[in-house]
Amino acid sequence: MKEEWEIKPFGEVCEIVGGSQPPKKDFIFEPREDYIRLIQVRDYRTDKYITYIPKEKAKRFCTKTDIMIGRYGPPIFGIFEGLEGAYNVALMKAVPNEEKLNKVYFRWFLHNPDIIKFVEKTSKRAAGQDGVRKERLYAYPVPIPSLPEQKQIVAILDKAFAAIDQAKANIERNIQNAKELFQSKLNEIFSQKGKGWEEEKLKEITTKIGSGATPRGGQSSYKETGISLIRSMNVHDDGFREKKLAFIDEEQAKKLDNVTIYENDVLLNITGASVARCCIVDEKYLPARVNQHVSIIRLKENILDHKFLHYALTSQTNKELLLGIGAQGATRQAITKVQIENFSVRFPSSIKEQKSLVKSIGAIEILSNEMESILKKKLDNLEDLKKSILQKAFSGELTKNPVAV
Repeated sequence: MKEEWEIKPFGEVCEIVGGSQPPKKDFIFEPREDYIRLIQVRDYRTDKYITYIPKEKAKRFCTKTDIMIGRYGPPIFGIFEGLEGAYNVALMKAVPNEEKLNKVYFRWFLHNPDIIKFVEKTSKRAAGQDGVRKERLYAYPVPIPSLPEQKQIVAILDKAFAAIDQAKANIERNIQNAKELFQSKLNEIFSQKGKGWEEEKLKEITTKIGSGATPRGGQSSYKETGISLIRSMNVHDDGFREKKLAFIDEEQAKKLDNVTIYENDVLLNITGASVARCCIVDEKYLPARVNQHVSIIRLKENILDHKFLHYALTSQTNKELLLGIGAQGATRQAITKVQIENFSVRFPSSIKEQKSLVKSIGAIEILSNEMESILKKKLDNLEDLKKSILQKAFSGELTKNPVAV
């Protein structure tokens, strides 16, 4: 830290103003005279849930340039701006003393990894919801250069982060291109009927199509260990995900014996936001059952390779057919057993040819995943660079030459 910089407790240079929570019975979801928008944390991420309340019930207000702090997580201590209205209890407004602090400088300071770690550490509570503890935050030391030097730091950060954000946008575009390249290969294979190919409805080439159920008691009945209960959150087109895998005991599993997963079963999500995602479960997670949001598709032997079917169902062409996406873009929110049974799949008559195509598609998928992994690592490196720059900014390393006051 530079010797000439002041160090002041947060509470001496910035006031935190908490929000208020009007009753939900006053919420409406269309603009109306004498109503004001109620700003909630989620509104900084999406416009899906815009809410309004009577102006007379609003107590705390923010403008688009105000510094807003997320009081609860995840992630805790989110820093937001850009919306105007009344704000609720999950948000706090930071009001810096602008005689001491440039507002943009202070906003950047709140993104500093050091203060974020401090808030995360001090927000933990033995009981109740974790949240920013204002009394602890008020004690945190704030470095205060001269106002001209603060402006110089802002200019450096703005320029550096604009370049980083552009680099991130380019990388994210390349990640999307890698995904689209793999998807285009799938569409190429599964959108046309090649020589020696045939077409069958799934009910003609399967021995089982069916979903399970949630054990009585729901999540409260799940166990720490036992027999896997696979839910829609575990089923992804790029593979099975173990995170949040639920377990049930032998007694619960026995009631779901009719949806026991066998090796090589293809699983298909049939409801909700993840509808039509599918995967094959590695045998190390067996024995297992599925709940009511996941359907088992079990193939007859020596007709259709299970990996070929998985790729077929993850191709955009077939996914759109399965979901009934038409010219208007409408889509099903659920897929019934009858719809799965009557879904037609094209495939080479030869199992050997199917396996050959699976091998080719798999090689392309590996390359696509490797490229995506490399690009995501670059994104992580850019995030680390941003954190490093912020730490240097508030320790005085970005402005080593004195700034005239």
